[in-house]
Amino acid sequence: MSLIGRLQRYWETHDGRIVLAALFIFFSSSSVFFSKLLEVYAQQPGGLLFSASVVTLFAIATVLFFLLICFGPFTRWILALFMLASSQAAYYMTQYGVVIDVDMLDNAMQTNPAEFWGLVTPSLVIRTLLLGVLPAWLVLRSGFRPAGLWSRLKSRLLLIAGGLVAAVLLVAPLTASYASFIREHKQVRLYASPLYYTYSLARYANLRWIPHAPQPHRTLATDLKVLDGHRPNHIVVLVVGETARADRFALNGYARDTTPELRRQRVVSFTRVTSCGTSTAVSVPCMFSALGRAHYDSDEARRSDNVLDILQRSGVRVLWRDNNSDSKGVADRVRYENFRSRERNPVCDPECRDVGMLDGLDQFIRDNAGHDILIVLHSMGSHGPEYYKRYPAAFEKFGPVCRTGELQRCSKAEIDNTYDNTILYTDHFLSRVIDYLKPYDRTHATAMLYVSDHGESLGEKNMYLHGAPYALAPDAQIRVPVVLWFGENFGYSLDTAMRYRDTPFSHDELFCSLLVGFGRETALCERQKPYFALRREGGLANSEGRLPELKTPGR
Repeated sequence: MSLIGRLQRYWETHDGRIVLAALFIFFSSSSVFFSKLLEVYAQQPGGLLFSASVVTLFAIATVLFFLLICFGPFTRWILALFMLASSQAAYYMTQYGVVIDVDMLDNAMQTNPAEFWGLVTPSLVIRTLLLGVLPAWLVLRSGFRPAGLWSRLKSRLLLIAGGLVAAVLLVAPLTASYASFIREHKQVRLYASPLYYTYSLARYANLRWIPHAPQPHRTLATDLKVLDGHRPNHIVVLVVGETARADRFALNGYARDTTPELRRQRVVSFTRVTSCGTSTAVSVPCMFSALGRAHYDSDEARRSDNVLDILQRSGVRVLWRDNNSDSKGVADRVRYENFRSRERNPVCDPECRDVGMLDGLDQFIRDNAGHDILIVLHSMGSHGPEYYKRYPAAFEKFGPVCRTGELQRCSKAEIDNTYDNTILYTDHFLSRVIDYLKPYDRTHATAMLYVSDHGESLGEKNMYLHGAPYALAPDAQIRVPVVLWFGENFGYSLDTAMRYRDTPFSHDELFCSLLVGFGRETALCERQKPYFALRREGGLANSEGRLPELKTPGR
């Protein structure tokens, strides 16, 4: 009998279908895993042999995994589901260099319809049809050759035992190499499909879908007090940016003039700020929480006061306007307005623009006269991969541009041009915010603080977008721009602030920045020296001219 005939006959058996389908799933969805292995080992003596050993070991592990989870009539449906899922995971790992971990799954679950359709491309559809839908259909329509229960059980146990023995025989002669692989290159395993995304999905399900005992809400800063002399009333606009890289702001030394309007304003741009995460779903709730990146836990953040809750409780009138996905739970207890549609946003062409969020703010300020006011504007910014949609035609200064979400079809120069145009529009938006605040500076203490949520990979080392595990993330995804402007009545010195523009900061400082900026005092911020701690009477430096130790609030 020919090899094809033997494989066909084996395919008709229950276990044969599992083994062959598992191998198909692994080899059709692990091209990034293979390439990462070769990046590490191709040039090392014996590296190709070891790489082949690792691939074989993970193929065996994949087969064992499916042998353990596939039983009876559910087998076909389980295999078909994994074929569909693996074709999707492989596309995004190959196309954008992402890792399917818990944070990436959280991002996917929070993706709105507009973001979803922006990621649907012809190549995604073709890959899903060829490597997902078609093999899944073949699995579902094929039947088994009948076999008794004992025969099936014996076959399954023999296969599992044989797989375990084979794995041991593979690892034993190369123990030292495997020890080095686990210790020094364990990040490569993050690209092994479907094992790693299945592990991530199990963790995500435990965190998000499996009910846990309810925890009481945690009230923070119960010792909060308003400092004496906190006059006049403050108006602070906090702009939460999207996907902006610090190194693409001309204010930070970028060769292209991407920030011409801000350059004409009295602003300080902090050049060494790191994000709390590499995705909106992590960074936004983290930057408003008191936990800090080192201790951040999404559940704990969700059941605790964030800085907006504390400010509102102390008398500050808080408004969150959103032209992005949503507030990720941060604005659940404050006034929230959605500016992602024409019904609310007057500047849509057809995409609704960030400048539209300034519409009608005068009325909110009049309605809250005599109170401190915090306005949060969550911008669309540089959200990818369709960067060309993020700015009006008038801001297409750099060209040629990339007019597709399939970034690998564009040259690096086209991607850079398109992305830089989004920064140019962000510059315009922030300048408009400052100009909006200037008339109020006669009667209020006014300030604008811009903080991007995370950065973006633009093809460097074949990585695109964001969401990489923090330990593996390049600087492009975690170095973010922070721009501060304040009016004459805010009591801060621009010269002092400029002296600290190159000081290392992070998202951790935002919590106390807002409290200090509004003249609120709490033990949580006793040793925290945030962006807004740059007062005329000495700034951040201590008596010896050094920066004091920064401390995460509440820790």
